[in-house]
Amino acid sequence: FLQETVNSDFPFLFKKVTKEAWNAEVEKFHSQIPSLEAHEIEVGLARMVSLFEYGHTQIPFNTVAKKGVLPVNLYHFKDGIYVEGVQKAHEKILGAKVLKVANVPIEEALAMIRPVVPVENEQYFKRYGLRFLTVPAVLHAQGVVPNFSETISFTLEKEGAVFEYSLP
Repeated sequence: FLQETVNSDFPFLFKKVTKEAWNAEVEKFHSQIPSLEAHEIEVGLARMVSLFEYGHTQIPFNTVAKKGVLPVNLYHFKDGIYVEGVQKAHEKILGAKVLKVANVPIEEALAMIRPVVPVENEQYFKRYGLRFLTVPAVLHAQGVVPNFSETISFTLEKEGAVFEYSLP
């Protein structure tokens, strides 16, 4: 349905991705659906729409995040990704630099989730893409974590100490 609708009613979307390339990705994704979990299908649909690279053309965030979001806000500073805000129960990680998500270095994790984020450019990704790092369903569907889990471990650095911390 998505493929037919885009091709017939929204051909103007084929600016940053060709119609042929997009349709090939849709066909590839469609063939995988029988072996995917529900959250992987939802993330896959977001990935298909994000190929257009139009910031306001997207599958709603709550679709990919309906299984939950980690209680943390991240911010991209010049020298890395930092914990900008957390729930009180996790205040010890406030201000920590994120080194890894699960066992994946932060730059690799960002590259892995990038295809799901509906962004037009890198600045848009730096501002809005980080919230996708807080969604276990996205982390699993994009291969950052091998198995879906509602708890994700981070390797953090704060005040010279490197430590692991799990967020539910």
